Amino acid sequence: MTLRLIATDLDGTLLDSSSSVTRRTRAALDAARARGIHVVPVTARQPIGLRALASDAGFDGWALCSNGAYATHLIDGRMLFAEELPSETIRTLAEALRASIPGLLFASVREGGETFVAQHGYAEIADLADHKRDPRTMGGVELDHVLAAPSLKLVIRHPELTPSVLFDALRDLGLTGFEATLSGAPFVEVMAEGVTKATGLARLCEHLEIDRRDVIAFGDALNDVEMLRWAGHGVAMADAADVVRDAADETTTSNDDDGVARVIERMLGIG
Repeated sequence: MTLRLIATDLDGTLLDSSSSVTRRTRAALDAARARGIHVVPVTARQPIGLRALASDAGFDGWALCSNGAYATHLIDGRMLFAEELPSETIRTLAEALRASIPGLLFASVREGGETFVAQHGYAEIADLADHKRDPRTMGGVELDHVLAAPSLKLVIRHPELTPSVLFDALRDLGLTGFEATLSGAPFVEVMAEGVTKATGLARLCEHLEIDRRDVIAFGDALNDVEMLRWAGHGVAMADAADVVRDAADETTTSNDDDGVARVIERMLGIG
């Protein structure tokens, strides 16, 4: 393949277990950029969670956030596109799920990922790692306010039940009009219908005039599956679930063993 773009998930993939970019990984990314290859983070995170590591990773261009719901430029703040989940869909989903599972808590990502609207009680069960936001800054509003406006990503969690249980319950409702996934975070993530990391990456590549055959993608979680299948070459991490490895063309070593860097070095003929 003629490598023109590297699309990489962050947590569990590019970042090690301490959420850091290793020296080897940074060197591999820099080597790719020096050859004119785009390096694009494709993540469930919002811009606030990217700014914290942008300098360490050298991210200075386009990023795909909220599992591909929107593309933002990390330097000048331009928004290439944004796909929102309609408020009517959010309300229908929330009401149906709450009828079967008491105690659910919701939060909504809005306004280019800069606004986080959390239900009363959400901050009490969150920590900094969940959204790269200090829970003390989240505040809390009535559920109606969370559900009242379109959302780039709706977050659903429970104080006791695991995300996989919530995810299965959501699918069992048989509702349509949205896309739900898991990223490894302690909650279910819901985006607009049809939105995945793959659809966001396809739109960005169209803008950059890059063919999918010239894209390599890295990931480790359920929300990476579509992206790994879409890319010209998909790479799963060693610790990924079977469904993720099955979607990829190859499996590399773990995020703590510079798995992303190893593949980039091989493809560039360096190291």
